[in-house]
Amino acid sequence: MSRLFGTDGVRGLANGLLTAELALSLAQAAAVVLGHDRMAEGQRPRAVIARDPRASGEFIGAAVEAGLASAGVDVYDAGVLPTPALAFLIADLGADFGVMISASHNPAPDNGIKFFARGGQKLDDEIEDAIEAQREREIFRPVGVGVGRIQRFADAEDRYVVHLLSTLPNRLDGVRVVLDCANGAASGCSPEVFKSAGAEVIVIGAEPDGLNINDGVGSTHLGQLQAAVLRHGADLGIAHDGDADRCLAVDHEGAVVDGDQIMAILAVALKNAGRLKDDVLVATVMSNLGLKIALRAAGISIRETAVGDRYVLEAMREGGFTLGGEQSGHVIFADHATTGDGVLTGLQLAAQLARTGRSLKELATVMTKLPQLMINVKGVDKHRAQTDEGVGAAVALAQLELGQSGRVLLRPSGTEALVRVMVEAGDMVTATRICEDLAAVVESRLALQS
Repeated sequence: MSRLFGTDGVRGLANGLLTAELALSLAQAAAVVLGHDRMAEGQRPRAVIARDPRASGEFIGAAVEAGLASAGVDVYDAGVLPTPALAFLIADLGADFGVMISASHNPAPDNGIKFFARGGQKLDDEIEDAIEAQREREIFRPVGVGVGRIQRFADAEDRYVVHLLSTLPNRLDGVRVVLDCANGAASGCSPEVFKSAGAEVIVIGAEPDGLNINDGVGSTHLGQLQAAVLRHGADLGIAHDGDADRCLAVDHEGAVVDGDQIMAILAVALKNAGRLKDDVLVATVMSNLGLKIALRAAGISIRETAVGDRYVLEAMREGGFTLGGEQSGHVIFADHATTGDGVLTGLQLAAQLARTGRSLKELATVMTKLPQLMINVKGVDKHRAQTDEGVGAAVALAQLELGQSGRVLLRPSGTEALVRVMVEAGDMVTATRICEDLAAVVESRLALQS
């Protein structure tokens, strides 16, 4: 039987894989596993639940609340809020765990269920496995006073906004920003917090109707944001995804500033302020080599992890590091959050413009991105990608040619029968030639037998 939990909770087509019945049973199982300590003390555990504005989140959220309450958990319904807001509120309320209903940057028909432990921490694989196993056991059904209660978490958004404002090193007066909220969970709180911080705010993608989340807007569709920044003469644009745990940016000329560039800007700022622990940034192997080169020049080293913000978080917790993230825009500030927070990241980036008086384009010159190309080679035996001698020899020769000015990365997909071949080089012509040659070797050497 395949594992139910993926790299970021349980996600799939709403009413397809992700049914009300599955949501109910997952919630009942999670109540036992995550609420065990409180139950052992004879008390009802407390959980916070939030969702993005997808239409399916209404029935999935209702099923989750029913499952939790029927298993003896008191539920605080925070309504539509970003994923990082939920993580913050779990800790702020002192709740035992939390549940987020969202499929992040996926289209509206999808949805997901993600659990957070006490303190707003993501779950380890072992805890997720325990929840899956609990679903196969007898359901815990308390009666009378043991039944959980459901109440509205009335000041949830206000608490989160106050928290975000408390993280700012300086106000944003004089900064004109366009916010693209992806018709998602940050449509209310992101404009509010930027305005409260003193910025002049233009908002797009902030009219969620349950069906338009991530539809042509947000961090995966930057065209409208680029056009709006140019049209309004803004200093920068900030794009969130559906649950607002990501942030990508656009400078005043409409050029995209990705997660690597954002991390470079913020890592240097934190180092200069004496707040970057051990002068280390945590990033994944997919980050552009230009990030490592730029930070080395600034006296900052990179701790590399596997792809996925959960692995970045693990490394940050183990080393007590301050800042980490991904090229996709998941940026984690350990001093202020337990997960990637797109609104927090956007605020910190805008604060650098206000503090320095420099444009985002100028700030982004701290890093020069190397040309990067990735080819997905399908229909191959991904399990042999790291062991096949012919593939290994081809990679070694390619890396020898690139030297210190480029790199090769072969990464088997976690969900599909394909291998991702990524090459960075000093110019796109070289990157393309080497990447295509390697992809051909992978395809010929690892082709699945029909």
